[in-house]
Amino acid sequence: MAKLKVHFEYPMHCQSEILYEYLASAEGLAEWFADEVVEKGDDFYFSWNGGEPERATMIRYKPESFVRYRWEADEGTKNFFEMTIVIDEITNDLSLNITDFADEGDEEDVKQYWDNLIENLQIKLGAA
Repeated sequence: MAKLKVHFEYPMHCQSEILYEYLASAEGLAEWFADEVVEKGDDFYFSWNGGEPERATMIRYKPESFVRYRWEADEGTKNFFEMTIVIDEITNDLSLNITDFADEGDEEDVKQYWDNLIENLQIKLGAA
């Protein structure tokens, strides 16, 4: 069954250069996204609570703009998760936009998952 694309937007009070490092590097991702992150080329191995690593491949990126990953389990599908830095041209306010995929009926669970992750990121950055 096809998953549904979902979008979330979070205001961030920080510099785009710093935020990008937290989205695109193993060191940055380990600060808020997973307990441990190992980067091998375009492959990132994420571990939580000492469990087996899960692989996601960075499939697209633009420095200081966005990064897109695809989980190993989603290979062969159009599913991915993307984190995009958006700067409002008028106010210069910065936000982090998330695109992800959810099973039908799980959209609220996926939103809560990202809400918690981004809250951790905002705390790490002092960007709340």
